[in-house]
Amino acid sequence: MKYFLIAGEASGDIHAAQLIAEIGKCDADARFRFFGGDLMADAAGCPPIVHYSEMAFMGFIEVLKHIGQIAGFLKRAKNEIDNWKPDAVILVDYPSFNLKVAKYAHSRGIPAFYFISPKVWAWKEYRVKQIKRYIAEMYSILPFETEFYARHDYRVEYVGNPTVKEMAEARSHFRPAAQFRQQNGLDASRPIIAILPGSRHKEIRDNLPEMIAACNTFPQCQIVIGGAPNIDEAEYRNVLRTGGIDNANTLKILFGQSFELVANARAAVVTSGTATLETAVLGTPQVVCYRMNGSKRVYNIYKHLLKVKYVSLPNLIADEPILTELLLHFCDRRSIARTLEPLLGDTPQRSEMLAGYARMMNRLGTGDCAANAADRLIKYLHNRHNEQK
Repeated sequence: MKYFLIAGEASGDIHAAQLIAEIGKCDADARFRFFGGDLMADAAGCPPIVHYSEMAFMGFIEVLKHIGQIAGFLKRAKNEIDNWKPDAVILVDYPSFNLKVAKYAHSRGIPAFYFISPKVWAWKEYRVKQIKRYIAEMYSILPFETEFYARHDYRVEYVGNPTVKEMAEARSHFRPAAQFRQQNGLDASRPIIAILPGSRHKEIRDNLPEMIAACNTFPQCQIVIGGAPNIDEAEYRNVLRTGGIDNANTLKILFGQSFELVANARAAVVTSGTATLETAVLGTPQVVCYRMNGSKRVYNIYKHLLKVKYVSLPNLIADEPILTELLLHFCDRRSIARTLEPLLGDTPQRSEMLAGYARMMNRLGTGDCAANAADRLIKYLHNRHNEQK
């Protein structure tokens, strides 16, 4: 069978690559085309039609500035559906774009599946109507989503969370701590603070300077930035210089080692997103940031739009405030430093956070997310094929 996938960001590339690999195990004749990244390319054995780095626009203004480019990508996706005629369209998060693709696939009689639900439980709940109309099956990776969709009379399968398996597999390849430090030119004696500023250009511009300014107040620690694969080192340096960071040119930036970096860190400062969950599963205490220019006005708007108590995934999954969330104008260098400081020592705050991680892990379970989703998807397609005979 033919599978057309769309993942619009780095985390989607990771999860979709796992799904492609599992589909290949179940369907020996599987063929893939996709919008995505390098990991999907490795799993599928072919390059992306569009790389997600070209699609990772964030925020209303940035989307508006690139509206013509986005329209072009949508046209290419529709052409792919018309010309290649896939048996299934598989969508990974990225709702503004992917729901349009789902609608088009539905109009052409091709079933669309969602692997990793859009965060409609947080805001834009009206999108549930589109999901019910255009999505054949939804494979959820967050346990609380089944209850949310049930309230909308839509059955959703919780297939497990991919981060659990991904972090376990990553751990199996980690070097000894001393070797990791030596090979990356890191001080053997000083604790590491890992900085994960996101994978989108705007996230990095908004968050990174404040993160580094906060961490510079702890000279006993060494600061290491986990670089996103779609961002050049020069961009990080430029953002830091523009943000007035004195050590912009000497800070260590590691690419392709973010998970190992986090595992070796005493604590991490993380932009809200999938990385907060990865950090929690790896067991590293963290501060969650989401600055977005630090506007109080924007904060007040979002406060009324959001339908959930928390923003970070660990808090949402555990349904309790495991992590302190520093959002918008509350996210500045002083607040980051104040929240980070107790996590660097052997303190009650650090112990409480680690205990919260354990409760979160219990809710996530140990199911093989990608394997379960692939199994359900292929069963659906086989049943559909038999019904059409």
